[in-house]
Amino acid sequence: MKKLILLSAAALFITTVNAQNESAVAIRKNEKKLEHRESLINNKLRADRKEMRKLEGTEVSQQAKAAFYADFGNVSPVTWQRESVYDKATFTRDGHQMSAYYDFDAKLIGTTSAKTFKDIPASAQRHILKEYAGYTPGNVIFYDDNEYNDNDMMLYGIQFADEDNYFVEMNKDSKRIVLQVSPEGDVFFFSELK
Repeated sequence: MKKLILLSAAALFITTVNAQNESAVAIRKNEKKLEHRESLINNKLRADRKEMRKLEGTEVSQQAKAAFYADFGNVSPVTWQRESVYDKATFTRDGHQMSAYYDFDAKLIGTTSAKTFKDIPASAQRHILKEYAGYTPGNVIFYDDNEYNDNDMMLYGIQFADEDNYFVEMNKDSKRIVLQVSPEGDVFFFSELK
């Protein structure tokens, strides 16, 4: 009788463990499906965005320079560059190298600053190291959006929604990718670098 009870308990335990394992596998598959759907939605949103207004000429506008000094004060030295859709000012502030981006109307779109992998949320670090095993984290950029300007930003040649995000370059052999990480720690594939 005792053997029968022990065998029944062991069978019940094995059945429970197997059900939990199957449940964990099903949950992970659902998470992967959701990540894939989010990626498709993000790609669709990127495709639906209105094209950014291109700047004419090769000279940085005086209005962008004036707006920069109004936004950041008398920062020195500043390196200016005219890019296709914005004027870019690169400078050092509080010991950190930053870049500020100005649109066609000389309004601040946002800023970028160099960060490290340790600066991104801890949950994102764990997720990246697990899901992208074999990759090595490289450059990290933090994009700080100007909430008062509705124009989108373009990094790595891709236009994206104007939100604060980290962008983490990952390297594996000759393959280089960029991951987008929200301040809350959500991780999304952003781009493959060529």
